[in-house]
Amino acid sequence: MFIGHFAVGFAAKRAAPRTSLGTLILAALFLDALWPVFLLLGIERARIDPGNTAFTPLAFDYYPFSHSLLMAIVWGILFALTYNARGRYPRGALWVCICVVSHWILDFVTHRPDLPLYPGGLKVGLGLWNSRAATMTVEGAMFVAAIWLYAVTTRARITMVAIIGIVAWLFVLWAYWIDRNREAKAAA
Repeated sequence: MFIGHFAVGFAAKRAAPRTSLGTLILAALFLDALWPVFLLLGIERARIDPGNTAFTPLAFDYYPFSHSLLMAIVWGILFALTYNARGRYPRGALWVCICVVSHWILDFVTHRPDLPLYPGGLKVGLGLWNSRAATMTVEGAMFVAAIWLYAVTTRARITMVAIIGIVAWLFVLWAYWIDRNREAKAAA
């Protein structure tokens, strides 16, 4: 799951209105924030395997500490405790925990059977990523619905609208950077 995780953060704003959208999205993405760190430290392993699924060439060989169900629950509780210690908002803490754990649930739907229930345990996954069209439809629908829910739950301040318009230029710079770090495949 990719933008579906963002959708969870946007949708959770309705349930935890005092919690920052940034915190809710970080919570929903938290397992994916841990994963590259664990990869670089050699704690977890993945590889590029074209055709692994129709949607992504990533093969997740070993990632029980960032992506097992048990550890998702542990990370969710730790995130919630940390959040509540700083913000004293139990409702928000509950929802950041739910956002963290939702990551595993959404990954369960999309991944092939490579998600461990606990470190060393049975691996599961329903394999939505085996269909590009289904993946894009499901994630796109989730994202649009969550943005709509967020939009009807909040109201814009005109200054913020202008700032977001300016920040959008960062995506253009990011696109230049991405393209400099990729190369075109040879024409067939």
